[in-house]
Amino acid sequence: MEEIIRFNNIKKSYGNKTIVEEFNLLIEKGEFLTIIGSSGSGKTTILKMINGLIKPESGNVFIKNKNIEEENIIDLRRNIGYAIQGSVLFPHMTVEENIAYVPNLLNKKDKEKTKSAVKKWMDIVGLEEDMLNRYPDELSGGQQQRVGIARSLAASPDILLMDEPFGAVDEITRGQLQEEILNIHNKTGITIIFVTHDISEAIKLGTKVLVMNEGKIEQYSEPKEVLKNPATDFVKALVSRERHFYNITDDNEQKSIY
Repeated sequence: MEEIIRFNNIKKSYGNKTIVEEFNLLIEKGEFLTIIGSSGSGKTTILKMINGLIKPESGNVFIKNKNIEEENIIDLRRNIGYAIQGSVLFPHMTVEENIAYVPNLLNKKDKEKTKSAVKKWMDIVGLEEDMLNRYPDELSGGQQQRVGIARSLAASPDILLMDEPFGAVDEITRGQLQEEILNIHNKTGITIIFVTHDISEAIKLGTKVLVMNEGKIEQYSEPKEVLKNPATDFVKALVSRERHFYNITDDNEQKSIY
């Protein structure tokens, strides 16, 4: 497969605390990478380095084989979708205006193309057309999250960054959003980097799972491999509940993982 993101010898500290050091990772185009780990393990730091929100002290991040330090950071961010937990919608803008925000920056003259993109993504994330003229405070938490996802995808980026995007919604809505993001990934082939604190979510969504602890990579494998063959004691403890659910032991596999 084709490489899309690469981290080379990344180091990042906050004060006297080193968050990541000698961090190396290659992400292939079209992956749905879920990142999970202990609190403070560096997962959000790594995510935010992809669009330049956080800069490493040393090392380089490459997107499509281009060092992002040498790229226009504004243009870079406009072409990378970014969705986070909770509502970060513009409160003074309607649903339509929120979703159209980045496309309007990129295609100021092509209003029809933008309108078409807005309707397309509203349909994909399960929003009714009669919501176009509503404001964020008129929406439920789940609806706001859907608008946020639609806005992050409206410019058809190659990469979508998601930082615990479903953590603030109820369990039923969370399950629906998980199915919708899987559907989006299957339909578009977009590369998704998804940070979560929920191992069940990481296993369900990811084509690859990255397990981090104290700034180090504990395992980087397909979900099935993480469950069947945890690489370290940390990973084994993390997935113990999932292994029990699937009746996986070190010697056998009784339930189908998928």
